[in-house]
Amino acid sequence: MFCGSSAGARPAYARAAREVGAELARRGVGLVFGGGRVGLMGAVADAVLEGGGEAIGVIPESLVKRELAHGGLSELLVVPSMHERKARMALLADAFLALPGGYGTLDETCEALTWTQLGIQSKPCGLLNVEGYFDPLLEFLDRAVREGFLAPENRAILRVGTDPSSLIERLLVERLSEIPPGWTRS
Repeated sequence: MFCGSSAGARPAYARAAREVGAELARRGVGLVFGGGRVGLMGAVADAVLEGGGEAIGVIPESLVKRELAHGGLSELLVVPSMHERKARMALLADAFLALPGGYGTLDETCEALTWTQLGIQSKPCGLLNVEGYFDPLLEFLDRAVREGFLAPENRAILRVGTDPSSLIERLLVERLSEIPPGWTRS
């Protein structure tokens, strides 16, 4: 799960985050996320935990020192760097879902998409487009296809939806395949 460490300007973002967390818990799907207690990250994790689900946080030491780590998770993995955070999350997750956020959300989402495009992993990637938040990004990706920088089949890697339940269902059903040789879930 990739999303903002801020709640954002619209109440709909936090509502969507809580809805995603509740839906994951209802389905028995564990959450792997950035380990923060603040913003949309904290809202998703709190909803998962309130629903009796599992929430695994992966957080760099520098953010723990800034007292941003969520204290009530099923498991909190502290890693030395942001690079290790992203790699560990990629190993633990079966799919990726992004909610509204900023640079970090965009970075992590694009890296997951790139790794899928390159065949490093074969895990579905989705965007929950809350109140059109990702519309400009989707327009950019469509332009990248038109301008010859992104193949249409690679544009199609990204699943987009506005309803948390439907998008989660799609990601669960569309798991692409096993983890590629050489990768482990540890």
